[in-house]
Amino acid sequence: MTMALPEIPPLADDDIHVWQTRWTAGQGELPFLSLLAAYAGPGAPAVARGEHGKPHFPAPFDELGFNWSHSGDRALFAVGRGSAGFELGIDIERVRPRPRALELAARFFAPDETAMLAALPEERQLHSFLRLWTAKEAVLKANGGGLSYGLHRVSFALGDASVAPVAFDGEIAPASAWRVGVLDVGSDCVAAVAWRGGERRIRLFTYVF
Repeated sequence: MTMALPEIPPLADDDIHVWQTRWTAGQGELPFLSLLAAYAGPGAPAVARGEHGKPHFPAPFDELGFNWSHSGDRALFAVGRGSAGFELGIDIERVRPRPRALELAARFFAPDETAMLAALPEERQLHSFLRLWTAKEAVLKANGGGLSYGLHRVSFALGDASVAPVAFDGEIAPASAWRVGVLDVGSDCVAAVAWRGGERRIRLFTYVF
């Protein structure tokens, strides 16, 4: 099955393109794969999967980094170019009541992050929890280890509109090697994209099918 694609803008070396689209069980990953094929061009191999399920292209096509995420009926696809093995990850989470957010943070986040959340006014705790969660997931998905690597092993500081890497542990270190972009995807979702490398411009697009 093929899908009608929007016009794909040129992908500069210092760009990250993020596509907003919808998620349906019937279409599954087809919208992501269709967008990926448009960026990869003719001759690209089939998508391979890492040990923990991360999608990627084998060499020599691994200069194109990509990732996708969905929550409810919302989905995001991210793509960028870099050196061989370029690492890129994205995560989206729908905003919904999470009465155990602080309990989850105490169990899975770094102690400083949990203390930071607990010190916030109650009305800000959920959104801040989701900003931390999506930043962590985006980095761990980029690295390929996923949640099994340990959410507490990547810690962040929250700014007014940013999430800054502070301390990373193990093979994913150092934190200074990573960039995280907070995405404006509407008030009903929180999302972040992460990559290893220097600063890049994030461009947001919409794919309607």
